[in-house]
Amino acid sequence: MSTLKIAIQKSGRLNEDSIQILKDCGISINNGIDQLKAEASNFPLEVLYLRNSDIPQYLIDGVVDLAIVGDNLLVEKGKGIEVVQKLGFSKCKVSVAVPKTFEYNSVKDLAGLRIATSYPNTVNEYFNSFGVTVDIHQISGSVEIAPNIGLADAIVDIVSSGSTLFKNNLKEVEVILKSEAVLAVSPKVSPEIQKHIDTLKFRIQAVLRARNSKYILMNIPNNKIEAVGKILPVLRSLTVLPLAQEGWSSVHSVIDKDTFWDVIDQLKEAGAEGILVCPIEKMVL
Repeated sequence: MSTLKIAIQKSGRLNEDSIQILKDCGISINNGIDQLKAEASNFPLEVLYLRNSDIPQYLIDGVVDLAIVGDNLLVEKGKGIEVVQKLGFSKCKVSVAVPKTFEYNSVKDLAGLRIATSYPNTVNEYFNSFGVTVDIHQISGSVEIAPNIGLADAIVDIVSSGSTLFKNNLKEVEVILKSEAVLAVSPKVSPEIQKHIDTLKFRIQAVLRARNSKYILMNIPNNKIEAVGKILPVLRSLTVLPLAQEGWSSVHSVIDKDTFWDVIDQLKEAGAEGILVCPIEKMVL
């Protein structure tokens, strides 16, 4: 049987989240400290721990079949690589930042200035779209200190919380793109490997649906069930179970965690009582 090869970042937060989602998919990975690759014991899968910036080329060359990688890196180095699933973690922005004292009004204010970045292709394409020419200084690591040491007038870098910019007396002035971890596939996968990819994608989607949903139970007077049904987003229809107390039922459904509190308030107004909310481990549709 052929083995699906998946690349993930060898260290850092993206590594941890990538391993976790594979484990949540029921895949047991026998990985030790400083290993460069590891095999799953219960799925035809081999994990390769790679330097983040190398992953797009491994996908292009077909050395790996899949990768969990930041979308921003594919924009920079892996155009044409298919993204089969957004994963919802490691969210960040690729942004333009300038010193706090810089009087900024528009992108044109940066014309002719030095921009330090680890994303030269992304920066070049972005400024070209405005007809603005900049002097790109490609560096790797510690991009945010470039203006302070006189290497650049501004930077383009990954921004998560913004705390690193703040510490280096920089301010974010433009967002070039928003990024998150994605599941990307090589253009050179075989039909047999594609079957494994489809199986893994199915499991990942079940995990992601569960992460974004909560299971909700509540007690409702029977004459209020129709009103509650109009509030709750349901998979197919409400689950309604009669209670021992006449005229009351227990209603079960699934609720989106992002709209949780708004829906809870509406349910209370509609007559729901004894509302319980539980996590969902997997959700298979």
